[in-house]
Amino acid sequence: MPAASQTSSLSNKPDSVRETSAFDVIVIGSGIGGLVTATQLAAKGAKVLVLERYLIPGGSAGYFEREGYRFDVGASMIFGFGSEGTTNLLTRALEAVNVSLETIADPVQIHYHLPRGLELKVHKDYEKFLQELIAHFPHERQGIRKFYDECWQVFNCLNAMELLSLEEPRYLTRVFFQHPLACLGLVKYLPQNAGDIARKYISDPQLLQFLDMECYCWSVVPAQKTPMINAGMVFSDRHYGGINYPKGGVGRIAQKLVEGLQQAGSHIQYKARVTKIIVEKGKAVGVALANGQEYRAKRIVSNCTRWDTFEKLLPVEEMPAAEKRWRQRYQKSPSFLSLHLGVNAEILPAGTECHHILLEDWERMEDEQGTIFVSIPTLLDPDLAPAGHHIIHTFTPSWIENWQGLSNSEYQQKKEQAAESLIERLEAIFPGLSQGLDYQEIGTPRTHRRFLGREDGTYGAIPRRKLMGLLGMPFNRTAIDRLYCVGDSTFPGQGLNAVAFSGFACAHRIAVDLGLG
Repeated sequence: MPAASQTSSLSNKPDSVRETSAFDVIVIGSGIGGLVTATQLAAKGAKVLVLERYLIPGGSAGYFEREGYRFDVGASMIFGFGSEGTTNLLTRALEAVNVSLETIADPVQIHYHLPRGLELKVHKDYEKFLQELIAHFPHERQGIRKFYDECWQVFNCLNAMELLSLEEPRYLTRVFFQHPLACLGLVKYLPQNAGDIARKYISDPQLLQFLDMECYCWSVVPAQKTPMINAGMVFSDRHYGGINYPKGGVGRIAQKLVEGLQQAGSHIQYKARVTKIIVEKGKAVGVALANGQEYRAKRIVSNCTRWDTFEKLLPVEEMPAAEKRWRQRYQKSPSFLSLHLGVNAEILPAGTECHHILLEDWERMEDEQGTIFVSIPTLLDPDLAPAGHHIIHTFTPSWIENWQGLSNSEYQQKKEQAAESLIERLEAIFPGLSQGLDYQEIGTPRTHRRFLGREDGTYGAIPRRKLMGLLGMPFNRTAIDRLYCVGDSTFPGQGLNAVAFSGFACAHRIAVDLGLG
């Protein structure tokens, strides 16, 4: 995941930034949550500065280019690009700053390859998916339908209302009077987890394991630890708005948001590594960069993880009590071992789907490198690879502790061994893969930490134990006045559409605080 090609339209330090001493809002980091916050505020007339430590925007939704291949840094299974309802948050974020992005619909969310021959596809067509799952578990026909239908109840509540800040009383009052039944429905599900709902209707152990995987593949925890509101969103929106891949790669989302940000009169600065949030008299008032520059603003937003925000950008010894309590409930999710492959097209048989999950042993689902995730975005957008070739992006959870304390040669050898192991396992679903390799690059949690600037390369927060749904997840405001957090360690959690939700909520709260409406 080393340096990506820099897009010519993106500038490192616009003159207008150098000449401006104060902003309404400074956003630290240009992940999707940060960019949605910035663009929503810019659209309301705020003067916003986004500070990005890397060369391009997007964070884990970025890209890099090698030998004619354009690789996504992270996952390519994208929610939020639907055309109806209110949960199409990426579509709405782009529209707010008058930009758009061509997308390609994916008819299948995932092709599962699971233990005991459990092979099935999650089709966009809801009934087609249910029938395929029921064919494996005919004795659970009624329970399957009841569980997934209840997920729709959650989704319909969410999709009935504009998704903004739950910290803004006037918004809550307005939404309640407009949609009282939907609000009461969400209140009902807020403290519940998907596993609790599933066990009301389903008893088959293997089917419950499948539902664990259905949650794990996006929440990195089993169903018993996955909030029901999140599950309802994912399990229904894949059939409602569907999975839609951005033409040109996932990195185009961030590029388009930046384009809209700049058109709205705000700014982004690259190679701008923030080292400190400046706090005066208990209020966040600015930031300091590694090069000694300082910028001031009325509000500061951190798109970093909460660990980076409160342990690196702020004095750890002054950590607010609320943050200490949060750390008792949540921990860093694993990072990923990412294998980016360029392969000859003929190794993929006709009918191959874009997204796959491979697991050989249920007991290893949450283990280091246990579950394998696969994305083949060139099946949707062939222009991402040279003619006659495909991209196979394979990633599997990995903890940084397993990559520490190694010499350079030991580190390189361990990466090569890990790549060989992944390719060998992938041969089960793509026979002949090893013979069709054209390009190969592997990234570890250390790579994610270095290029994404995330503590231990983590991709967000996961509960340490079973909690009461989403009740423990913090919103955008923090215990430090005028400092806000946005992204995957705030409500509602991980995933592009989830962090977009976080961005809408953060921008709404700040806009009200600044009197922007």
